[in-house]
Amino acid sequence: MTESVRRALPEDVQAIVALTIAEALEAEGLHLDAAAVRRGVEGAFGDPPRAAYWVAESPEGLVVASTSIVTEWSNFHGGEYWWVQSLYIAPAHRGRGLVERLLDRLWTEARAAGARDLRLYAHRANARALRVYERCGFATAPYVIMSRSTE
Repeated sequence: MTESVRRALPEDVQAIVALTIAEALEAEGLHLDAAAVRRGVEGAFGDPPRAAYWVAESPEGLVVASTSIVTEWSNFHGGEYWWVQSLYIAPAHRGRGLVERLLDRLWTEARAAGARDLRLYAHRANARALRVYERCGFATAPYVIMSRSTE
């Protein structure tokens, strides 16, 4: 039996926090503050919600993967872009097509909601993730992401 993908519930917060911390360490070598990550994840279940999460659950009921969506309004196109955030699969559950199932679910949900695009970004040094996203139909966009710290 395989993992099932579903919309996350508030009861999934601790599992999502753990997966998010593992993702940051693995993908970018970052050691995140657990309390800050918890605040971030809990924001998805607030009013108004800051994001929407989906999880993959093992046949035993364990959350083994998570991803989230945040939206961006496009004044050029009069619609929303859905941005995939924090996609992470526990190592023991990789190689089973789960990333494809998660991204397909998000694409289906985005399309049903009338979103213009499903977008994501990945650290340029994360070659494995970039290959997977390309295999799932994503292409490099003609934009450069820039940031300016406020800290």
